[in-house]
Amino acid sequence: MNHGDVIISFKDVSFEYSKKKPILKEANFTVRENAKITIMGQNGAGKSTIFQMITGDIKPDKGSVNIPKDATIGIALQVMPQKYQDLTVKAFFETAFAEKKYDVDRDIKRVLEVVNLSVPTEWIVKDLSGGQQARLLLAYAIINEPDILLLDEPTNNLDTQGIDHLITFLLGYEKTVIVISHDAAFLNIFTHGVLHLDVFTKQVQQYVGDYYSVVEEIKAQIEREQRQNAQLKKNIIDRKAKVNQFSHKGGKMRRLASKLKDEIADDEENMVDIRREDKTIRSFTIPVQEFSGSVAHLNELTVMKDGAPVSKEVDIEIRKGEILRITGPNGIGKTTMLEALASAAYTGMTIKDGVRVGYYRQDFSGLDFEQTAFQALEDIKFEGDRELIFETAAQFLLTGDLLQNPIGSLSEGQKGLLSYARFVLQQPALLILDEPTNHINFRHLPVIAEALNNYEGAVIVVSHDEEFVDQLQISQTLDLEKRFS
Repeated sequence: MNHGDVIISFKDVSFEYSKKKPILKEANFTVRENAKITIMGQNGAGKSTIFQMITGDIKPDKGSVNIPKDATIGIALQVMPQKYQDLTVKAFFETAFAEKKYDVDRDIKRVLEVVNLSVPTEWIVKDLSGGQQARLLLAYAIINEPDILLLDEPTNNLDTQGIDHLITFLLGYEKTVIVISHDAAFLNIFTHGVLHLDVFTKQVQQYVGDYYSVVEEIKAQIEREQRQNAQLKKNIIDRKAKVNQFSHKGGKMRRLASKLKDEIADDEENMVDIRREDKTIRSFTIPVQEFSGSVAHLNELTVMKDGAPVSKEVDIEIRKGEILRITGPNGIGKTTMLEALASAAYTGMTIKDGVRVGYYRQDFSGLDFEQTAFQALEDIKFEGDRELIFETAAQFLLTGDLLQNPIGSLSEGQKGLLSYARFVLQQPALLILDEPTNHINFRHLPVIAEALNNYEGAVIVVSHDEEFVDQLQISQTLDLEKRFS
């Protein structure tokens, strides 16, 4: 393939998971070799579906997806698949090759350096932190240096250093890269163009330019279309009034009325199907469990240093109405700590008896993917009836149809919104949040931050999303790296 050749072509592609859930309608776009492309669109618009069509995991109902037969494809998934969790790091990478590779250690060392990850290859995948697993998935995707690299929310779980290494790699990667991400600042650094998926029209529109320029172009286009439609609508109303006035009269007036009807039909046909901007979830309140006094007390910290656990005594009271942020580099043990806290298995922390705990897992592994979304809300509900479940779900853009679908069929963003809907129904006294912005559309984040600031219970949060954290009213920060330096 020569530089600049078309490497991916979607021609009149339509796809639906069911008659009630169409995803794409006659989508047309092309991607050229070596391009750096962003896919943007609302949760559920079909971004991951396009990735699955590129990899061949699913086929279009109509139309065609054309990729050169000799083009290789690598994909960095959002979450480590369960089938790899019990493998060693080395065994995990060995699954990337069709045949046994005797110099695989050299390749593993090379890609781990690219993603700035230093872990022994005999370690078990499930024992790595969320951030370490995210880097492992990226390294896996690039180990064969694919012609087409697909990245699904690659900055999730990465600390600042990890994101910097990823950007450096992508800028130097002289092959095609397609990224799904809600991290606008990250995208703007290397994007050549944008594929915009409209969740309402099921169409795909292609733009050229950096991410911020495209966002402004889309905004300007919507404003132009709104002005055009407003003028056409005014013309239609005026002409209809004249038609009503002239149609009851004879001769020339009746002929004029007929002409006006034709002009009305033309104007109605010229009304632009305006792309509706992404909806934002409505403001919401997380009710708090009635509880007096402090919620929990942290008296000991345990982290991982050089592959071994290290402990230190602390004295931290966790009170209602306060937000405690825990920080530290990938691999120090933040997720392991939060999992233990949420399950009351952490010996260094005492949660008062009777306290209900709401836990946001970064990989949503606490959700039963076989359950319907409705069942997940019904099971967590502290009080209220079915009507309350539907009303709460609607606040988070979870429609009645979506509630009847298995959780596994929801987009990652919809799973995140489902988790917040569960908090509203659970009415906890303590929220433990592990990367609570992962996969969620940036438009929703100010609403979520406001809800957490107004929440009258206690919050423990781990997040690498500094823009989101800046919106939170943090009461105290526990920096694990400084505590154990």
